[in-house]
Amino acid sequence: MPKFRKRPVIIEAFQLTAVTRADNSTWPEWLNRAWQMQLEKPGCVAPWYAGAGDGPLVIFTLEGPHRAEYGDWIIQGVKGELYPCKPDIFALTYEAAD
Repeated sequence: MPKFRKRPVIIEAFQLTAVTRADNSTWPEWLNRAWQMQLEKPGCVAPWYAGAGDGPLVIFTLEGPHRAEYGDWIIQGVKGELYPCKPDIFALTYEAAD
């Protein structure tokens, strides 16, 4: 069976924590734009349930809604798409590019 290696790409990512969820002043611009988008539009980020001022977020993707919990990373991919990634998978897959 053929084997393939993932091409090295640089992504932007932001870790969701209780602190960063409560205070969006440290959010990157792309995440703030996603917060302002029309609800349920792919690329939109919103509270997991209506009226929630804290707690998990939902990221609407072309594949449907995905939940981002505290500790998860929110990744902006190479085409600007957003998706959550669990911290253990993030640590195995990504390293700092700076």
